[in-house]
Amino acid sequence: MRRSRRTAAPRCPPPAPDARQPNDFSPYPSRPHFELADFLFKKEQMSAGNINELMQLWAATLPPGQDPPFANAKDVYESIDNIPLGDIPWQEFKVTYTGERPNDNVPPWMLREYAVWYRCPRRVLHTQVGNTDFANDMDFAPKQVFHGDQRAYQDFMSGDWCWQQADILSEDPVNTDATFCPVILGSDKTTVSVATGQNEYYPLYLSNGLVRNAARRAQRNAVSLVAFLAVPKTDREFAKDPRFRKFRRQLFHASLRTILEPLRAGMTVAEIVRCADGHFRRLIYGLGPYIADYPEQVLLACVVQGWCAKCTSHRTELDNANGPRRCHQHTQALLQALDLKVLWEEYGIVGDLVPFTTGFPRADIHDMLSPDLLHQIIKGTFKDHLVTWVGHYLELKHGQAGAATILADIDRRIAVVPSFPGLRRFPEGRGFKQWTGDDSKALMKVYLPAIAGHVPAQMVRALSAFMDFCYLVRRDIITTDTLVQIEDALERFHRDRVIFEEIGVRLPEGFSLPRQHSMTHYPFLIQQFGAPNGLCSSITESKHIKAVKEPYRRSNRYEALGQMLITNQRLEKLAAARADFTSRGMLNGSVHDPVELIDAQAAAREDDDDGPVDGDVLGEVTLAKRQVRGFPKTTEGIADAIETPQLGDLIRRFLYVQVNADVDIGGDELDVNICPPCPRRLSVFPSALAVFYAPSDLSGVKGMKRERLRSCLSWRGGPARHDCAFVVDNDTLPGFRGLAVVRIHLLFSFRHDNGIVYPCALVSWFVRSQDTPCEDTGMWIVEPHMDDQGLLVKSVVHLDCMLRAAHLIGVSGTNFIPRTLTYTDSLDAFNAFYVNKYADHHAHEIAF
Repeated sequence: MRRSRRTAAPRCPPPAPDARQPNDFSPYPSRPHFELADFLFKKEQMSAGNINELMQLWAATLPPGQDPPFANAKDVYESIDNIPLGDIPWQEFKVTYTGERPNDNVPPWMLREYAVWYRCPRRVLHTQVGNTDFANDMDFAPKQVFHGDQRAYQDFMSGDWCWQQADILSEDPVNTDATFCPVILGSDKTTVSVATGQNEYYPLYLSNGLVRNAARRAQRNAVSLVAFLAVPKTDREFAKDPRFRKFRRQLFHASLRTILEPLRAGMTVAEIVRCADGHFRRLIYGLGPYIADYPEQVLLACVVQGWCAKCTSHRTELDNANGPRRCHQHTQALLQALDLKVLWEEYGIVGDLVPFTTGFPRADIHDMLSPDLLHQIIKGTFKDHLVTWVGHYLELKHGQAGAATILADIDRRIAVVPSFPGLRRFPEGRGFKQWTGDDSKALMKVYLPAIAGHVPAQMVRALSAFMDFCYLVRRDIITTDTLVQIEDALERFHRDRVIFEEIGVRLPEGFSLPRQHSMTHYPFLIQQFGAPNGLCSSITESKHIKAVKEPYRRSNRYEALGQMLITNQRLEKLAAARADFTSRGMLNGSVHDPVELIDAQAAAREDDDDGPVDGDVLGEVTLAKRQVRGFPKTTEGIADAIETPQLGDLIRRFLYVQVNADVDIGGDELDVNICPPCPRRLSVFPSALAVFYAPSDLSGVKGMKRERLRSCLSWRGGPARHDCAFVVDNDTLPGFRGLAVVRIHLLFSFRHDNGIVYPCALVSWFVRSQDTPCEDTGMWIVEPHMDDQGLLVKSVVHLDCMLRAAHLIGVSGTNFIPRTLTYTDSLDAFNAFYVNKYADHHAHEIAF
């Protein structure tokens, strides 16, 4: 069920788009010309020199009098520049220090001009809101979504903040039927040249709250580069000068205020804008969430480092504090009553700074700060705190030499984790010098089983509770029940993390840590802004690659910013042209030979382990497009090749169950003599493709994800690979109680006498070690199912009963991993396995 505020509901079809011929690819003469320009500049990022050489070679293959599509690189660039869409020029303003200067030895930073480059945010918003690519991915009114009696928080417009803003706007009759358009901002410094360490850029990004989370996360031009902020620098002599620090903060806020000024008028008076669905609406803007990491949050909120930017809890009491929320009115009252020193020391307020939001209608920076999963939770609490504390505990308990031995075993446990679609391998454990966000995310998936047995059970429970919290808040849809689970995980984490204090790791510091404290605000912020994965700084960090890092690499490094601006503008034009051509139905089909294209795409996909799936597709598991080459074709030959002599009998029992729908006994109990004959020939495949609904993971705009299940005697020239999978055992039971885990030994199909083609898998089974998950790790433990002779219990199953891949990690306990063990042997080396519900978010949702 969905409730939404009244808005300008379209009562008739949208106006027709501008009249254009169906083959009008202006400024390009044809589709191949546009596709080639897009391929060279956007996809291949080919240098000007290489484009020139390519066109010269192309011309040499043509008969006299014929020319290649473009004369040279300049011709390609001019064609892109002539695209009329997405043409939002870059502008510049400069800022200088205007305060008092010393009579001599004037700091160099006081004499410099600081340039800020920006694009009109109003025009950027118009482009986003009117992007036809989002026609079915926008909400034009605040909404309340219910799943039964459960309130569901997902997209930004499903949160309470938008509803509250719409209530405020509706108090003015002039705003009747206006559409509230929240403005989402994000900024984060990034370094593009690690070698020199000097090439720092400060991009500012802009999105709108109307577009749904899936589109914003998918980087489909729902997030736009709107400015490059200045990065003031000085030499070491003045780096800690209070005047320099104050100027740097003032420059930041003044720059944001200036950049956003074109939006001010539209925050009180609605303007008519054409939207993605073709309808015109009266839009009224408002400053919404700001995506930032903790250092930038305190800069934005004019709060002292070490304090919370969201509430007034004292910096020394953040561990259990839940103080009143900060707001402009409260800060203003304190400014009028107290001096700057008291404000700094007792309230954590930088009193001589004014937030950029001051003066903008209905804008309070403390309300705008969104949760930051990447820096607060993944990199902050997990990597900087918990992983570090585990290392400190081991040193306190076992000394440096003993700790090194155990840490080396933890590294080996991580290194021998079996392969899994989308799982990063750590061949040397966690022994890398520079952590990235992706490193932290990947390590979270395998860390808990690696430390179990080497650290106290309470410490394992603390990490398990934190992991549950992390995976719950990163879900795509968060219901009222999920909020209760989040609160429970947080309470368990706070209860069990005291082990780090009791054993001396956090004495005397305690847990007054802003990043861990931020976890207490998540339930409220989820209700305000919807699911946090739509406002995470991982979105802006991903945008860094396309908007900053790649354009920098394409420049000649001399005054690179100007070249980066041009590159970004051309990318915007190409994206706008593609969206326009697509909306007009001009890019249907392919310019390539269909057969060759399908074959090439099939070959490429079968070498990929996982990825998003776009479009409307159903969840299913299907065999690969191509069979295994050089493999036996007969059932007997295949049985010999995989050393499973009972394969024929297993297939016959499988067939009996398939043909006789009313059979009420297990296939393995059937007398083979009553079963249909075994097919003489089988088609063997190296993999199967599972497609399923997993919106919390990297998925298409419809929430669908694909992953490759592999079963082959040699994987990429190395040892065999036989993946594990979840199969549906009892769909009436919740979570893992209704599932089972199997290991795939053969993927095949055959045609039966009845004409039906059966896609199948030969599997061995795992059974639960106990009736409940492990009380420390929170994960289920399974063991290989053996018969009375100590052999694996195998059977043939239909692919329709398979759900997706399962990830098993060996239970090591207090034992040390042999140095000779490799990840390819892991599934054969252990007697028991954790069912890794942290392999990805979908696994966490089904394997509880």
